[in-house]
Amino acid sequence: MYRQAKHDRRLIMEKDGSSDFDVPFSDDLQGLEDFAPAGMLRESLDLPSLPEREVVKHYVNLSQMNFSVDNGLYPLGSCTMKFNPKYADVLASLPTVAGLHPYQDEDSVQGALRLLHDLELALCEVSGMDAVTLQPAAGAHGEFTGMLLAKAYHAKSQEPRTQVVVPDSAHGTNPSSAAMAGFEVIEIPSGEDGCVDLEALRAAVGERTAALMITNPNTLGIFESQIREIAKVVHEAGALLYYDGANLNAVMGRTSPGAMDFDIVHFNLHKTFATPHGGGGPGAGPVGVRERLVPFLPVPRIVQREGRYRLDYDRPDSIGTVRSFYGNFAVLVRAYSYILRKGADGLQEASERAVLNSNYLKRRLAPSYPAKYKELRKHEFVVSCKRLKEERGVRALDVGKRLLDYGYHAPTIYFPALVEEALMIEPTETETRETLDQFAEAMLRIAGEDPELVRSAPHNASVRRVDEVFAAKEAILSYRAFKRRAAKSSPKG
Repeated sequence: MYRQAKHDRRLIMEKDGSSDFDVPFSDDLQGLEDFAPAGMLRESLDLPSLPEREVVKHYVNLSQMNFSVDNGLYPLGSCTMKFNPKYADVLASLPTVAGLHPYQDEDSVQGALRLLHDLELALCEVSGMDAVTLQPAAGAHGEFTGMLLAKAYHAKSQEPRTQVVVPDSAHGTNPSSAAMAGFEVIEIPSGEDGCVDLEALRAAVGERTAALMITNPNTLGIFESQIREIAKVVHEAGALLYYDGANLNAVMGRTSPGAMDFDIVHFNLHKTFATPHGGGGPGAGPVGVRERLVPFLPVPRIVQREGRYRLDYDRPDSIGTVRSFYGNFAVLVRAYSYILRKGADGLQEASERAVLNSNYLKRRLAPSYPAKYKELRKHEFVVSCKRLKEERGVRALDVGKRLLDYGYHAPTIYFPALVEEALMIEPTETETRETLDQFAEAMLRIAGEDPELVRSAPHNASVRRVDEVFAAKEAILSYRAFKRRAAKSSPKG
């Protein structure tokens, strides 16, 4: 049984050291109150004075309490937490990469501009799109950029299109991105097969429809076999078809969004091309488009002129800049190196292995965790804990918590909502059969364990079960917030 390292340590700000180790501001910084509210200014930095040994020990201990892709399975459906190859980290750390400055003259960074340009071409080849921007800093940021492109396209056509259609199985960021771009979101139900209900789609689209946002395969791991008919319905209504690239790693090399008649695509480089997961910002979510949408892409565009790479800002129809400079360069370098190392055959093999691992694991879990809808899945699958809940009082949440005791990160739970007591599992292509068998055995064992043991899990983690609702409502994300909270809860003297 797995036991997580536990080090009962105070915060580093509370460790013994010189309590008066204040770093005063320089006299040159006086007058800051003219530029910032007085309540945001500090007269000194409240830092402990600690020897290097104590600092190293503190953070190494914390690292031993972390769970990561490098020390265990992360079957996190939809989010695709998979191994990041270390050669890519080495390349991204080279001085010629890490030492570049975005304000350098174009002629001094020709290699970097060529890399970005070639990466755009590679992503075009994978997706079947005509052009790609690398600026967006995360997948959801790419979605938002795609919605801005759709908005600009329809505005240029002088068509007042104000609605975006999404299926009920869509990623939560889809309706959020559409709403942030100013669209009204129209949700349509899935059919009995877990795919888009064509009749519901026909009833939803019209002259006000700007786009349909969809991923294929969908979040159930089912390939939308009627995707060409879906594209026809959308295009006949004058709307655009948007591809959420979260699940591109299931079909790469076998087909492409372009072959399915999509107009806009966003990529999740961490899901498909093995870069670090962005966590909402320090990642990369490039966007690809068909030719008719190219004029609206963010500036600058990297172009070739007279054998040199240049930055082109002269794009009058562009939506502007969606991120400073050219994107998260170190992440893009990692994706580029992964694509070069894999090659076309290797990328296709990665997708095939992801599909094989997913279906193998689904079959192993079937005796205790049935999956609804079609038998064949792609890179991920969704099972239900409904029977466990009815027969043993064990919910999907409980199974996820108990898995921590076996040394596995929990799968995604309760998503998509159309599956009751859902567990969304994605093993990815980077896990071995031995790992999948061990995970399956743990899942099957949990299904037969004493219900009270499962409901009170985790037992071997450094932190026992927390109140998720309270944690979400009372987020304490900084030491200053921690001190404020402590001062508020302490009895007044």
